[in-house]
Amino acid sequence: MTTRATIETPTAPGTTSGFVRNAWYGAFWSSDLESGALRARTILDEPIVFFRTAAGQVAALEDMCPHRFAPLSLGHVVADGLLECAYHGLRFNSAGSCVYNPHGEHKIPPAAKARSYPVVEKHTLIWIWMGDGEPNMAAVPDYHQFDTTDPVYVTKGDYLKLAADYRLITDNLLDLSHVPFLHGGLLGDPKAVVADVAVTQEGNSVTQSRWSYDVPVASVFDMLFRNDGKPVDFWMIMNWKPTGCMILDVGVRAPGSPKESGTGYYAVHILTPESATSTHYHFAAIRFTAPPRSAAEDLEIRDKLGAGRRYAFEVQDGPMIEAQQLRMLGIGATRRPALLSVDAGPVRVQRILAGLVSDERSSHASPTRAKVNA
Repeated sequence: MTTRATIETPTAPGTTSGFVRNAWYGAFWSSDLESGALRARTILDEPIVFFRTAAGQVAALEDMCPHRFAPLSLGHVVADGLLECAYHGLRFNSAGSCVYNPHGEHKIPPAAKARSYPVVEKHTLIWIWMGDGEPNMAAVPDYHQFDTTDPVYVTKGDYLKLAADYRLITDNLLDLSHVPFLHGGLLGDPKAVVADVAVTQEGNSVTQSRWSYDVPVASVFDMLFRNDGKPVDFWMIMNWKPTGCMILDVGVRAPGSPKESGTGYYAVHILTPESATSTHYHFAAIRFTAPPRSAAEDLEIRDKLGAGRRYAFEVQDGPMIEAQQLRMLGIGATRRPALLSVDAGPVRVQRILAGLVSDERSSHASPTRAKVNA
């Protein structure tokens, strides 16, 4: 599919905020929230504190005590799984209700309640529903590959915070044409710029794919495949679902052979806006059709794959996107980007996001937030 240069991006990532609230967002990897710990995180400009109850279930509350507005994340979890404010010792349950007041006659004012957020733990991640309505349990993003793959083939659940609009990062991940240049040698090769490109859309899900044939093999994929440096066919198939959930099917094969004879991995990308200009970025990789290797080799490959991908995001993608953000803040909405044919996928996604934001703003959703954890 070719996008004409006259098509304009419907929103201006990097210049204005555009949050979809009736959606599930990745808050933490499950392993990052230990029993007895408090973790603070700002999501969609809302400060939130996460903890586990005595039964191990995840709770998420507004990070502000209703008494004097002290951050609850400065407190601690007491033995019975309640969150105790460090300022005056009020204790709160997972629904945000104050259940203990150590002062005077121990009366609890009706206003002593912190907002609670629905949360669910699934696919090794903690998800939070940021909308005002009832959470849609069927809409929890599907990353079942974490549940069905031998851990030796799964890299660590990694995390970065980038100083950029989540939509800019979305554009970067969908724009697979940058890989041969920004990640040349590590994840791609400049000769792979020549590719068969396709964009498809089903409902609000967009897939952008690239196939490059008989091209030099990048170091990461040579390690996964044959370790012989010979040319390969190289594919990248990125699927996006609202609002920041992506999974990339990426790999190599011997030129002209069936795709199933090659190898690669599923690259998981989960973007959660912190603010209009900062994003929580969770990522991991899940190998598939791995050639037979020893247990020690598989562990070594897992660690090298994880380290290589972190390098790509932290040292290559991150600085570029953050630099874009600064430039775009400087010019505001006075200029629109020139568009290439490779921008077809990002343009579709930005239109979908703009439509979802517009629909929410016009729906006059009830101001009553769901209080019960999922």
